[in-house]
Parts: sequence; structure tokens; C-alpha cells
Amino acid sequence: MATGWNFHELYLWHSTGVSSMFFPAGLTIEPGEHAENAATKRRFKNLMEVSGLTEDLVSIKSVPVDEDDLALFHTRDYIAKIKAMSAAQGGDASYLTPFGPGSYEIACLAAGGTFAVMDAVLSGEIDNGYALVRPPGHHAESDQGLGFCLFGNIPVAILKNRKKHGFERVATVDWDVHHGNGTQAAFYGDPGVLTISLHQEQLYPPDSGFREERGTGAGEGYNINIPLPPGSGHGAYIAAFQQIVLPALKAYRPDLIVVPSGFDGSSADPLGRMLLHSDTYREMTRLLMEAADELCGGRLMMSHEGGYSSAYVPYCGLAVMEQLSGIKTKIDDPFLYLFKDYHAQALQPHQQAAIAAAAEFASIIRD
Repeated sequence: MATGWNFHELYLWHSTGVSSMFFPAGLTIEPGEHAENAATKRRFKNLMEVSGLTEDLVSIKSVPVDEDDLALFHTRDYIAKIKAMSAAQGGDASYLTPFGPGSYEIACLAAGGTFAVMDAVLSGEIDNGYALVRPPGHHAESDQGLGFCLFGNIPVAILKNRKKHGFERVATVDWDVHHGNGTQAAFYGDPGVLTISLHQEQLYPPDSGFREERGTGAGEGYNINIPLPPGSGHGAYIAAFQQIVLPALKAYRPDLIVVPSGFDGSSADPLGRMLLHSDTYREMTRLLMEAADELCGGRLMMSHEGGYSSAYVPYCGLAVMEQLSGIKTKIDDPFLYLFKDYHAQALQPHQQAAIAAAAEFASIIRD
């Protein structure tokens, strides 16, 4: 099995400035580090190298997208705004989404890295792949950045690759703890993209990600939200996969499966309140690989999104990469025995009720 890997040092040079978690410093807020900083991605990359796994992967080069590519999803005015601010001293893409000088070019490179991995999968150069990009993208909307995201890496990559490869159907399965509002908005009226998001209910953005959001026009029924209660763990996520995600994929029969991959659903994450561990991400990856093998010739790719525990993101990421590549390294997750034993890791009745409620709105698995 050939697994692709995309990383570029410049991803780490995207600056989110000095903040306290995500609020700008001031007389009542002591300066600190922004939650979306380079550490989690750097440590993920470092653990991959220490494990030796990077040497067994196919390196996929980053090639930046251009303004016309971005305009497949974003408005020209928004693109020009970010480009101008980046050429000066940086700024804020909308609300609490800061960026520094040069972030426009880095964001174009991140979208390009996502495109390149997707292109390599569709071209048959690799079986599957992972783009460890930054800044993230699944919150960015057509006319504004949001939630630390400047451009929609995955929407831009899908739309650019659709022009190149002419595929009919692609499915996205977003397991970031926050709702993938940007990806949803990009394809809300498009039956050619099935968008699925598993997320903590009303976490961020607090006004999106509801079960009732099913798409519009020709795209009605092709958007599935699975909002889960805070405290959901391994059992709840696997149940959601078995009861909704996998049946939806089988009904839709995509040509490609794409994962906006955030690791902020972990037990260690400061911006989420879920209980996942590295074996959860390993198992979700395994289930998607099986579905991809059955439905679309194994074509599966992931693009990095959130995850804010610099200590734990690397082990979740390594688990995913081991599963994608079929190579088990000698690195063990030192946190796993603790997190697996957390109370309520098994599926709880109120979590099953939430999954069943989401299934009621997922018409694609009933029709």
C-alpha cells in the first residue's frame, strides 16, 4: 500500500500572534500563546520521523493554489482582502482569526498541499494520503475566515480536482470536535458532495451543525450533521459510524472519501469536551478504509484541521498514519491506558438517543 504524506516547513511559519488561548492580549488579558500555534503540527511531524514511518511514505510536494483556484469557493473581494493584509502586517480574517505577514502565501500552500494529496489519490499514484497542513480550513466561509481558518483547504481542493478529474461524487467525513460549517456551506446545494460532520453539539460555531441542516435545492439530503453530547467517547463515535456514517457512504457510493481530520475530540484537548483516544482515531480510520475499499477503490485522503493538545495530537496522528499505511511502528501511546479507562467511554443511553435523532434526518440511509 502506498500512503502519501504532505508537509512543508512554511506551514509552521503561519503566525497567529500573541494571545491568551484565542483572546488578544491587553491590560486585563496576560499575553500568552494562541491555541492554534505550530506546536501540535510540529510535534506530530517530529513523532512521525522518530517512529521511522515517514521514510516509508510517499512524499507529496506542496504547490500553492492561485487566486483563480481560491475563487472556486471564495469571493474575489475576500481573497483580495486577505492578500492585502498579509502583504502588510497581517490582521484578522473576521473574528478571533488572526494571521501575520505572509500568511496568505502559506494558506495558498496549505490548500495546495491538500489538493496535491487528493490529486495523487485520484491519479492512482498513491492509495491514500494525509496532508499535515496549516492554517486549517473547515470553518472558512466564502467571504470570511473563521475559527482560525483562512481558506477552505478541502472545498478548494475538491473543486479544483473535480475540474481536473471529472469525478461525480465525493464524500467528506469531518471528525473534528467543531462543526465543519465551511465545508457544509461550500456544498450545501451540491448533490455531488456528501458532507458529514460529527462534532460536539453547539460547541463551535454555536449556531451551526444542527441535525435539521440537510442541504438545500438539489443538495437536500446530502448534508448530515451528527451533533454529539459533551463527554462522548469511543463507544459513541463508533456507534455513530456504524449507524449513520458507514450506511450513508454505502448509499451514496462516492468516488473518493475525504476526511477533515481534527484531533480536538481527544480526552486531552483544551478546546473540546470529548473523551476520544488514539485507538478511536485508529478504528475510525480502519472503518473508512474498509468503506473506501468497497466503494471507491480504496481512494481516501485526509487534511489536517484542529487539535490543540501538543502532548497528545502526535499520538492520535501517528495512529491514523499507521492504519493508513498498514505499518505498525514501535511507538506506543503512553496516554492510552489512562484515556481508555475513563468513565463513560462506552456508549451511553443519552448518546445513543442523539445518534438515533441524527439518523432520523439522514434520509440517504432510509430511502
